[in-house]
Amino acid sequence: MFLDDFYTVTDDRLCITAEQASRFAKCIAGDYNPIHDTDARRFCVPGDLLFALVMARFGLAQRMTFHFKGMVGDSVPLCFVQHDDDTVQVTDDNGKVYLEVERGGDITHDAGVIEAFTRRYVAFSGRNFPHYLKPLMEEQGVMFNPQRPLVIYDSMGFSLSRLDVAEAGVAFAGATLDVCGKRGDALLQFKMTDGNAAIGHGSKKLVVSGLREYDPPVMDAFVERFMNRKAHYATAE
Repeated sequence: MFLDDFYTVTDDRLCITAEQASRFAKCIAGDYNPIHDTDARRFCVPGDLLFALVMARFGLAQRMTFHFKGMVGDSVPLCFVQHDDDTVQVTDDNGKVYLEVERGGDITHDAGVIEAFTRRYVAFSGRNFPHYLKPLMEEQGVMFNPQRPLVIYDSMGFSLSRLDVAEAGVAFAGATLDVCGKRGDALLQFKMTDGNAAIGHGSKKLVVSGLREYDPPVMDAFVERFMNRKAHYATAE
């Protein structure tokens, strides 16, 4: 399975090291959010890795909603549990819930379909910044603190009309940013296709903290450092 390099299993618990999480973020999702760096002060496992593991373990349903409840740290032992009502939870040994998943409709366990869908979605999801968030913040006249950028995955959901698709396309379909004081809720819409035919739609919600007045030179410099960092990592690989 393509996820095997990004976790280990010990005593029926799944553990993700900071190194594994950071590698998934950069190599699979193309996500260079500093919060996924191994030395980040507030390091957390990418939500898209938890999403991918749920999909691989429990299948792809026609309707799915993922609620991210907490930030998973380095090497936290995790339990992936399917309940009688068909919901799924990811928790630690103390019962803390990190992810809740609601599911409905038909479910496929075809490994090829699930991997293709997962790879397409996380590649879209990993492009949060600067592709989608920067234009939104500029439009609203706000930006995060460039010294401590904090963008958190809140939730995502989608609905598919059918599951018999060898490789569904996932594409950006618009976005909004709702600003309240120093916090912003960004909603990214996406659509899913089979060739030229629409087969589904979904959205992803992000919370952007520490907002301040938009400063074009500062943001441009941050984006340049961000892209240089991404290029340096790609060259190192």
